[in-house]
Amino acid sequence: MLLADASSGIRLSLSWVDYLMLFLYFATVLAIGIAAKRKVKTSMDFFLSGRSMPAWITGLAFVSANLGATEILGMAANGAEIGMATLHYYIVGAVPAMVFLGLVMMPFYYGSKVRSVPQFMLRRFGKPAHVVNSIAFAISNVLIAGINLYAMAIIIEAMLGWPQWVAIIISAGFVLLYITLGGLSGAIYNEVMQFFVIIAGLVPLTIVGLHRVHGWSGLKESLMHTEGVSRLHLSAWQGTGIGDVTNPIGANWLAIVLGLGFVLGFGYWTTNFTEVQRAFSAKNMSAARRTPLIGAFPKLFIPFIVVVPGLIAAATVGNQFADGSLTYNEAIPKLIQMYLPNGVLGVAVTGLMASFMAGMAANVSSFNTVFTYDLWQEYIKPKMPDDYYLSVGRWITAIGVVVGIATAFLAAQFGNIMTYMQTLFSFFNAPLFGVFILGLLWKKMTPAAGLWGYLAGIVAPTIVWIAYLNNESLFGSATAETMYGAIWSFVAVIVVSVVVTLFTKPKPVEELKGLVYGIGTLDMKSDVVAGDAAWYRSPALLGTGALVLCVLLYLPFL
Repeated sequence: MLLADASSGIRLSLSWVDYLMLFLYFATVLAIGIAAKRKVKTSMDFFLSGRSMPAWITGLAFVSANLGATEILGMAANGAEIGMATLHYYIVGAVPAMVFLGLVMMPFYYGSKVRSVPQFMLRRFGKPAHVVNSIAFAISNVLIAGINLYAMAIIIEAMLGWPQWVAIIISAGFVLLYITLGGLSGAIYNEVMQFFVIIAGLVPLTIVGLHRVHGWSGLKESLMHTEGVSRLHLSAWQGTGIGDVTNPIGANWLAIVLGLGFVLGFGYWTTNFTEVQRAFSAKNMSAARRTPLIGAFPKLFIPFIVVVPGLIAAATVGNQFADGSLTYNEAIPKLIQMYLPNGVLGVAVTGLMASFMAGMAANVSSFNTVFTYDLWQEYIKPKMPDDYYLSVGRWITAIGVVVGIATAFLAAQFGNIMTYMQTLFSFFNAPLFGVFILGLLWKKMTPAAGLWGYLAGIVAPTIVWIAYLNNESLFGSATAETMYGAIWSFVAVIVVSVVVTLFTKPKPVEELKGLVYGIGTLDMKSDVVAGDAAWYRSPALLGTGALVLCVLLYLPFL
C-alpha cells in the first residue's frame, strides 16, 4: 500500500505558484547581495564583514552554512541506508565540537586577530606549514563546492527536467553574483534567510510523511517489513560492541566516538574555515564565542527534518533503493514528489535550492578569503593597496566557482555524497585538528613538527582509503573506513610531531603568547558591549545546555 504512489521517477509538475516562489527566492538572493554591496568598502568588509555581525546572525549562518547538499541529501541518504545511527553525525560528531570551539578555541582565534584559520597555522608553525595548509584548504573547498553543485544539478534535472549542465551554470551563476557583490556579508545574510526557507520546506515534508506512514509507530512497523532493513535501523548504539559489530555503519563504539566524534567532528567544526569564518565575522569576542553555541541548538533538531524523512523513504520506496532504480541521494526529492501538493511543493523545492546555494556559498566565501589573504597577499603580491586585494577577492571568487563547476562532475562518481564528504574530511580536516590541538596544548612542539605532522596526517588516511578500495573486507562499510582513516590520521600526526619535535628547535616562548594554552593571557572582556553580561548569553551556560540536550536526544534511540 505504501508503495502504490512511489513507483515512478521523481519528475515534478510545478504550478505557476511553485515557480513564483522560486522566482521570488532568487530575486531576494540577488537583492540581498546588492544591498550588502553598499557596505563593502574594504577587503575586511568583503572577506570578514568588517567584524561587525551580531551573534544571532552569525549563529544562524554558522549552522546554515553546513545545510548544503551533504546535509540535506547526504544525511537523508544515510537515514535511509543506515537509519538512526546517522544521529552520531549530529550528537557525537557535531555539537560537542561546536561547544569546544565556542568555549576553548574561539578565544585563541579571535583574540589573536587572525583573518583565517590557516593564518593561525602561520603564526604558530611558520610559513612552510602555512603554505601546505592553505593549498590543502583551497583544494578541499572547491571539491566540496562541486558536491553542492552536482547535487543541485541532478535534483533539478530529475525534478524539473533541466539538463544538468544548465542547472549547474544557473545555480553557480547566482552564487557568483551575490558573493561577488556582497562578499561574506552577502553570504551570511542569505544564509540566515536560507535557514528559514530550508526549515519551511522540510518541516511540512516530515509531518506529511509521518502522517502517511501512520506516525512513528507505523514507521517502525513499516521498516520491519522493508528489504535490507533490520531493528538496528531504529537504534543508534546497538550492534557497536568491540568484536561484535552488527550495526549498519560497520564500526564499533570506539571508532564512532574517536573517529567520528573526536577526530572528524572536532576537525570539521573547529578547524574548517568554511564554518569558523562566520564566527570570525562577529562584532566582538563575546559574539564570536556565542556563534557556534547558538548554532548548536538548531543543529540538534535538524535530524528530525532530515534523518526521519530518510527513514520514511526507506519504509516507502525501499524496494527501489534495493533494485537500484533510486539512489539513496534521491530520498528527499522522491518524498517531495510523493507527498507534497502544489504550493507546498514550491516551498520544498525552494528549500532544496536554498540548501545547495548556502553550502556552495560558504565554500566559495572561505575559499576566496584564504586564497587572497593567505596565498596571494602573503607570498605573491604583498604590501599592495587594500583596493587591490578587494579586486583580487572578487576575481578569485569567479575562478573558484568555475573550478567548482568542474569538480561537480567528480562528485558524480560517488553514490553516497555524504561518504565522499567524510572521505575528504579524513584527508584534510582530521590532520589539521591533530596539529592544532597538539600545538595549542604543547609549547615545545616545533614549526617543523607542525609541517611534517600535518603531511603525515594527510598521507595516513590516503593509504587507508586506497587499501579499502583494493579490499573492501577491511572495514564494515565505506562510512566506517572514513572513521578508521581519521583515527590513523590523528595517530600519525601525534607520532610524527613528537618525533620531529625531539630533533628540531621550538619557537621562543615569547612568540607563542596567545597561541598556546597557558602562555600569556587572553583578554575576553575588552570589547564587551551592553547586554553581553546577561545570564542567558553566558557561553558556559549555552555550552552546558547544548551538551545536556545531546544526552537527552540520544536516550530514545539507545
